[in-house]
Amino acid sequence: MFSKFATTAAMILALTASSAHAETWRMATKMPVDSPEGQVFQKFADLTKEYTDGKLTIQVFPNEQLGKEDAVLEQLQAGIVNIYAEGYSYMKKWAPELSWTSPAFMFDDYDHWVRFMGSDLVTGWFDKAAEVSGVKPLGNPTAVLRGPFRVMVSNKPVNSLADVTGLKLRMHPSKLAIATWSDLGAEVITLPWTEVYQAIQKGIVNAVNSPIALVQSMRFNEVASYISRTDEYWQSIGFIMNLKAYDALDESTQAGLLKAYNEAGAYSREVMFEVADKSIKSMKDAGATYVVLDTAPFVDKLKGFYAEMESSGEMPAGYMAAVEAARTAK
Repeated sequence: MFSKFATTAAMILALTASSAHAETWRMATKMPVDSPEGQVFQKFADLTKEYTDGKLTIQVFPNEQLGKEDAVLEQLQAGIVNIYAEGYSYMKKWAPELSWTSPAFMFDDYDHWVRFMGSDLVTGWFDKAAEVSGVKPLGNPTAVLRGPFRVMVSNKPVNSLADVTGLKLRMHPSKLAIATWSDLGAEVITLPWTEVYQAIQKGIVNAVNSPIALVQSMRFNEVASYISRTDEYWQSIGFIMNLKAYDALDESTQAGLLKAYNEAGAYSREVMFEVADKSIKSMKDAGATYVVLDTAPFVDKLKGFYAEMESSGEMPAGYMAAVEAARTAK
């Protein structure tokens, strides 16, 4: 009898100790649950629970449920939100140089961009942001693919650089992106991502730049049937985290979290390319027009723009040298 009681008591104590050390992290995202990115985020959450033996649970809040960018970044810094899944340019409030992780038509291809993102220059920017804010990326900053490539979705044909002139183009709140597309001839209008569908529907904007894998899940093709592949820039989804919360985890939990992140990264490549292929076919079958743009005129047009940014000091010191150094593999 005593032995049975002691065994039961030991089990209760073990469960209590386990739950006492369990922790839940809030993860804020802009994307719908059923979008390709939403699937990646849920995969990450599931793997985290598995690889940390339940010590860490990720609760995903999609569709900007926890607020727009500025509000979420404040919550992230305060530790209310633990991870924000978004582009690294949003960290520019702590390190302005990070707006230069995705300039339009700067890199030759995806591998060129990946090498640049691993450079000492970019690593230094992330360190600067962490020192100022207590916020940094989880793991390799290019692990989770976004895209897998970028397109312009418009309600009128865009087949060349000339068609961009006067186009009312939705843009995220990035000074660099706004200046870049203005230089290319567009009439840039800043709007939240979740308001794009209605803005095109009402004629407030004609077009939006988007990862191809998100076009159909955001239903943009319902109001804009012209899709032009631009490869504007290459990008990843930053799992931007509160550093204090991460440092508070024990080593095994940190290892499990990183393992989940890396596997979610591999899964993102599988999902994004599969969704892109199926989505393009589906949208074309429904009447959309899909073209691949010759981007050489875009690159040539921006050479003067970037040269001016460099000479005026608006471009980070050493930037073009780092881009050139990353052009070939070491």
